[in-house]
Order: sequence, then structure tokens, then C-alpha cells
Amino acid sequence: MALLDTNMLTFRQLWYLCGVWPIEEGRVIGLNLFNETIIGGLENSSSLFSLKYLENLNLAYNCFNSPIPTEFRKLKNLSYLNLSNACFAVQIPNAISNLTRLVTLDLSTLYILSDAMLKLEDPNLAMLVQNLSELRELCLDGINISAAGNEWCQALSSSLPNLRVLSMSSCYLSGPFVSSISKLQSLSIIHLNNNPFNAPVPDFFANFTNLTSLDLSSCGLNGTFPKKIFQIQTLQTLYLSNNELLQGTLPNSIGNLTMLSIIDLSLCNFSGSIPSSMANLTQLVYLDMSSNNFTGPIPSFSMTKILTQIHLSHNHLTGKIHFLNWKDLLNLVNLDLRYNSLEGNIPVSLFSLPSLQTLQLSNNQFSGQLNQVSNASSCQLEILDLSSNYLEGPIPMSIFELRSIGNLLLSSKKFNGSLQFNVIQQLKLASCKLKIFPDFLVNLSNLNILDLSNNQIHGEIPNWIWKFSNLVHLDLSFNQLVMTQEGPLLNLSSLIVLYFLDLHSNQLEGELPVLPPNAIYLAFSMNNFNSAIPASIGDSLFFSYFFSISSNKFHGDIPQSLCNATYLQVLNLSNNTLNGTIPQCLIEMSKNLGVLDVRRNKLSGTISDIFPDNCGFQTPNLNGNLLEGVVPRSLANCRNLEVFDIDLASNKFTGQLQIKSFSTKAMRNDEDKVQPVLNHIQFEVLKLSKFYYQDAITVTSKGQDLDLVKILNIFTSIDISCNNLEGPIPEEIGELKSLYVLNLSHNAFTNSIPPSLGKLSHLESLDLSNNRLTGAIPMQLADGLTFLSVLNLSFNQLVGRFLKSSCLLRSWILHIKETKDYVASL
Repeated sequence: MALLDTNMLTFRQLWYLCGVWPIEEGRVIGLNLFNETIIGGLENSSSLFSLKYLENLNLAYNCFNSPIPTEFRKLKNLSYLNLSNACFAVQIPNAISNLTRLVTLDLSTLYILSDAMLKLEDPNLAMLVQNLSELRELCLDGINISAAGNEWCQALSSSLPNLRVLSMSSCYLSGPFVSSISKLQSLSIIHLNNNPFNAPVPDFFANFTNLTSLDLSSCGLNGTFPKKIFQIQTLQTLYLSNNELLQGTLPNSIGNLTMLSIIDLSLCNFSGSIPSSMANLTQLVYLDMSSNNFTGPIPSFSMTKILTQIHLSHNHLTGKIHFLNWKDLLNLVNLDLRYNSLEGNIPVSLFSLPSLQTLQLSNNQFSGQLNQVSNASSCQLEILDLSSNYLEGPIPMSIFELRSIGNLLLSSKKFNGSLQFNVIQQLKLASCKLKIFPDFLVNLSNLNILDLSNNQIHGEIPNWIWKFSNLVHLDLSFNQLVMTQEGPLLNLSSLIVLYFLDLHSNQLEGELPVLPPNAIYLAFSMNNFNSAIPASIGDSLFFSYFFSISSNKFHGDIPQSLCNATYLQVLNLSNNTLNGTIPQCLIEMSKNLGVLDVRRNKLSGTISDIFPDNCGFQTPNLNGNLLEGVVPRSLANCRNLEVFDIDLASNKFTGQLQIKSFSTKAMRNDEDKVQPVLNHIQFEVLKLSKFYYQDAITVTSKGQDLDLVKILNIFTSIDISCNNLEGPIPEEIGELKSLYVLNLSHNAFTNSIPPSLGKLSHLESLDLSNNRLTGAIPMQLADGLTFLSVLNLSFNQLVGRFLKSSCLLRSWILHIKETKDYVASL
């Protein structure tokens, strides 16, 4: 018998094994083809399946691009099978369940390495494992299983009594956790991260007394995390990150987990103090408890001598930093204490920790002066962030001797003195009340990030900025910058690595410059540009996600070439004097385009009724133009609208109002179900980089036009005033339960006011004025609109009596002018 390893095989031997030629007689028991760059389908006719004595088979990290062959059922002696990340696709065959001697089965896949996701549908999970009673390790990460808690828990517990390793991350599993899984008492590794369990962690997880690794990160966990789990003596790694509703406190018993090496509780809702007993965790290498609600002082980690990472940012920690608590952390690489309430002096001895590369202390209450750094030339610091504290005095000269420093952040400080080195790669001096470009910038040739936003810099943008060939991020917004005397900005097209450029809120004028060829984020809004938009602009936005030229003086048509910018997620052309029509292809782009803002221009024509089924619009804003025709029915396909100011006001739309066009997720949500957190509407432009676009709308509410920038995500409004809409107001409008503002004024609506308007219990402003409405005012308005503060029914043909308690009626701003035989009873 032989165990074959590809380190000893020629390409011809590999072809024999995986091709169509028969294998010569022999007893091959092991075959390792891991990461051999094999490309092409694995067929049922392959000679691989004639190796009937095979016990160990590893085909991981190749690219077969085919279904898993059913002929695997012939390899009945297999005890180890690894097909992970081998580009297999479609359904996992039932043939795998016939391999009853399997001890290890790994079918996991990374989605980025495969064109299609493997799935367990028929057979399902229960059918796959029903005969695999010998299995000890099961890895199905990235496979679409789509099973509820009672299904997958029961399937595993009833068939796999010897299971030790369970890894099923990103499998679309749901909760709750069912107690039957607690029968698997041999489990030592449980990795179920990235599944939408949306359930609490049950107490019976503490019964897995052999547990060494638990990963439940990004699972939508809620409730209180069981303290008893912190008593499992064998625990080595614990990952609970990104479960924002998961609460709990850390017991002192956590200090008894002497084998614990990794703790990641980031982005949860843990609270209380950090136990001082954590100093006993001598095997701890990685600690991340950032973005929680921990309070009190930071305990000493002097005993945890092999710690490399400490992340405690975004908490409510207090007290001082004493170097004696840190001096023995000779392996510490990253220390992040940002966004707390730490105070006192910063011990510069921290800078000299021999392995420290990143030190982030911003947004605290540190004060006083920085002392000189001893042996600065031997320090390894690459990133130093001291911004947003109360530090003052001169910058120590020894800071300039830090050989590896690349990113130095000192924003909003009272430091004085000058910088004397040109090795900086990242410099952020936002909100420092600068009035000119600092002279030392000219020599910082290695800069890749420069932020001078929100200062008082005036005059021309110096040409030397455009010569920084390594610049990837440039923010000069909120200053008083003007164009160079030579004309438009020069050499932007030569900045081939620049991906972020923000020049908004300055005094730039003339023509739009030639754009950087690879930019993702481009902001030129709130300047004085006064030209036509270049006809070929879209060809320069091929990679762009964000493009804003709002609040300038651009004129002419919207270029058709913008539709070539297929990655755009935010397009803002508002507050200019653009004319012509809205290109039809922009509507067709709404699969990716989340924000389209063309309000306050002079656009005309109709809106094409071609919103796609997968429309991704979150905030389309079209008001203040000369648009006409009917409101498109297909607008109802835009189900992600979070604030409805599609705002069609002040146009020339005609026809009848189709309420289906406005029936969105935001409109139908019942706000009686109180939201635990009030968020503002913002569009996430780049998920990995956390760029957000802050939506802004204009609504007519309580008789006034209001510009809203920070909009609560429970705010919903419909404003289609000042058009030529006719016919009855649809009865179905009462289904839009989340409405706060409804303005149908200055149209030609007829018939009576629908009683269903009384169902809009959150409505604060209702304007039906200047229409042709007739009949009586429904009593349902008086009974149901308990939050109403503005009611305008003027200039209609309403009749009858309107009964309302005097207390509430006097709190309304009630307009009833030019009605017919109308009486309000107080």
C-alpha cells in the first residue's frame, strides 16, 4: 500500500490519477492534491474513482468548476475527504452520505472562490449526515443549507454522536438554538458565525465542557450572554463580535480561563467594568472589546506578556494610563483606546514598547504636554493618533526621530512648533483654523492621505498638490479656495491613484476640471462652477461610486454619458440650472443607484415608466423642475425607499394618483412598534470604507418649506403639490401608516375626502387645499389624527359640520377659507 503526495508526483502521474487512463494495480490509500491549480471538471469517468482502497483524499483549493461527481459513492473506505474551496457547485449529491467510514468531511467554500454557491437542498442536511455516525469533524462553511433551528439541531444531534468539530458559518441557518444539540457532548469547536439566528445564546452551551473554540460572531444574537460559559476551563478562543443586541457583563471567573488566547466581543452591548482578574490570562494574545459600553478603569495586563493586540475603543472607560501596567507587554503591536474618557498625561514610554506599531489614543480627555521620547530612533511606531484631546505645548523634537512613522494624526490640537520630517504618509489637520497651506507640506512627497477640511484656508490651490503622485485621498472641503489664475484645475488626470477627492464648499469657479481616472468618490458641490457638464463626463466616472456637483451654476443638458458610470450609487446634480430631460438610462441604472438628486433645476419632459423590478433607489428627489405626465406605476418597484420625498412637487404631472406608486416599505411600516434606536437616513456608499451620503429633502409642512438634512429613518412624507393631478384621492392612501406629512395641495382632485385618511395616526401635517374636493369632512379625521398640528382644507367646495373637541381643535392651525356652508363646532 502507498500514500501518495503530489510533492513526489510528475504532471504525467497527476494526469493518470485524475484523467481517463486506468491506474495500474496497487493499493493507494492516500492522495493529496491540495492547491495544485488543477483546472477543469472532475467527471464520473475519472480513474480517481477506481482507487477503491483510498482512505484519505484532499482535493482542496483547485478549480474543478463542476458538480461533485456521484461516483464518490465508490470510495467506501474514505475516512478523510476534503473538497473545500475547489469550485464545486450546485447541489451536494447524496453519494456523500454513503461514505459511512468518514471521520472528517470538509465541503466548505469561500464564495469569492466560486462562481456559484454549493447548496444542501435535496438531499438536505439530515439526509447528508444520516449514515455518518463515525464523523468527528464536519465543515460546511459557505454552503446554502437554509434550515431552521429545530431542523439543523435535530439533524446533527440524532446522527453524529461523536462530533468534535462543527463548522457551519455562512450557511443561512436560523434560530432558535434547540436543546437537542446539547447531546453532542464531545464538541470542542463550534463555529456558526455569519448566520441569522436572531436569538439568545442558551444556557446549555455551558454544558459543552470540552469546548475550546466558540464563534458566534455576526449572528444577530440578542438577550444576555450566559455567564456560565466563562467557566468552561478548556475555552481557548471566543468570538462574539458584531451582535449589537447581545448584552452581558464579564464575571471575575473569566480570570480562571488560563487557556484563553483570543477574545473578540467587539460591536456588542456588553457593559460593566473590565475585571481585574483578566490579568491572570497569561495565554492571551488578542483582545478586542471595542464598541461596547464598558466603564471604569483599564485593568493591568502586566501578566499577559504575549498580548499582541488590545482594542478597547468606543467604550466609556475612565481613569489614567500608568506605564507600569504596560511596560512588560513587549509583544504588543496594536493598542487602540480611542473614543473613551481617559484622562491625565500620556506616558510617552508607551512609544518605546519594542513591538508597538500602532498607538491610537484619539477622542479622549488626555491633557498636558508630551515629554520627549527616549530612544525614538529605535521605536517601531508606524501610526500615532493623538487627535481630539486636550494636549498642548510644543511637539517634542524626538517625535521627528521616529523612523517608521507614516501616519500622524493631530487634528484639533493646541500643539505649536513645526514639523521637521518628510516621511509622513497620512496627515489629518482638519478643523485646525488654518488660514494658509502649511509650507512644510511641499516636502511631504510620500503623502497618500491629506485632510485639510473645515479650516479657513483661502486663495488658490497650489499646483504642487497635484504633483503628489502617491496621493490616494485628498479632502480640502469647507475652506475658501478659488481657482488658479491659469484656468481650471490642472493635472487631475495625472493622479492615477487618487480615489477620494472632496473639494465641496469652496469658491471654485469656471469649468469642471478633467477628473482623476480612477476616482471612486468625487465631491464638487457648493462652489461656483458655471459651465455645461462635459458631454463625456461619464467616461471619466467608470470606477466612481459617488459624484456630486450640486449647488453650482451648471447649465445645459444632463449628459447621456453618465449612464456609462455603471457603479454609481450616489448622483447629485441638484440646485443648478440644468434643462432638457432626465436620461431614460438613469432610471434603468437604479439597480445600483441608491440616490438620484436632480431637484431645483429646469428639467422637463416625463419620467419613464421603466423602474426595474430590482430598483435600489433609496432617495430619488425630483422636485422643483418642470416635469410632466403621470407618476410612473413602476415606481412601486423601488421597495427600499426609506424616506419618501420622491418629492414630485412643483412640476406638471397629470392624470390620476396611483397609490401603488407610493406603497413602499417605509410607507407601510407601522411606527406603533417603537424602534429601539432612532437613526438618521444615510446611504452607505462603500460598505468596506464606511463612506456615507447624508440625504437631504425639502418638504412642505405646517405651511412652510423646510430643508431637512438629518432625517430620522421613521420620517416619511409625500409631497406632490403644485401639479395637475385629477380624479379622486385614492382610498388606499390610508394604508400608508407611517406618513408624517401629506401634501396634495394645488392640484385638481375631485370627489370627497376619503375616510381612510383617519387611519394615518402619525400624520402631523395634512394639506388638501386648492383642489376641487366636495362633500363633508369625514369624522374619521377628527377621531384618528391625534398628532395633527396643521390641517389645510382651504379653497375647496366642502360642506357640513366638523365636530372636534375644543382642546384639540385650538391646537391645530386650521385653514378653511373659501369652503361652502362649512361649520366647525367647538
